[in-house]
Amino acid sequence: MQAVVLAGGLATRMRPHTETVPKVLLEVAGRPFVEWQLEKLARCGFSRVLLCVAYLGEQVRSHVGDGSRFGLRVEYADEGPRLLGTAGAVRAALAQLDDAFVVTYGDSYLPFDYASPLAMLVDHDDCDGVMAAYCNRGKWDSSNVQLSPDRQWIAAYEKGSTDDQFDHIDYGCLALRRRVFEPLGSGVVLGLEVLQSQLAMARKLRALVAEERFYEIGSPDGWHELSALLEEKGNSR
Repeated sequence: MQAVVLAGGLATRMRPHTETVPKVLLEVAGRPFVEWQLEKLARCGFSRVLLCVAYLGEQVRSHVGDGSRFGLRVEYADEGPRLLGTAGAVRAALAQLDDAFVVTYGDSYLPFDYASPLAMLVDHDDCDGVMAAYCNRGKWDSSNVQLSPDRQWIAAYEKGSTDDQFDHIDYGCLALRRRVFEPLGSGVVLGLEVLQSQLAMARKLRALVAEERFYEIGSPDGWHELSALLEEKGNSR
């Protein structure tokens, strides 16, 4: 199984910490965050990880290397100096993608099985993607997902929505087929939210409802919260 980790952003909300260190290398519970994430992916059964890097990407390459110490084969795709957005970064790595893969973010830590959206995608040929969603109701961040009445499909995805019908949130783990990115032009600047919205409208995006809340280091509060959680768990996650 292949996981694609988006780790090329500027992390402006985490400045000044990220002025000289990429966000994925910020220390969380005594270790660079990327180590927690890679170990979690390995425990979920992934054998290969593609790290999409850009800003300070050379530091990520130097620290992670080939991934063998995490039980993984880690490869890299570099956006270059012009950031392409989350979907654009995946499109830039098209030649390195499997037919189906998982996409997650380099600042997300999810207490669930990262392989479960991919398993659902492989089992259903009626969709091009599976999004993990959490019943958020505006608690942890702005809700952006509306489920179908049977909770099997993402009925609508709208980033920044204020509609009460959007009571779930993108959990931060998405299984997709490579063919979703093939029509996009090389070097396109595009966010994954555009593709997610299009897939939802076309009824091509299945839903997998996560039971536990998500964690992230994209904000100072989230960073400290996850550090406290992992320290409390005795570094067991």
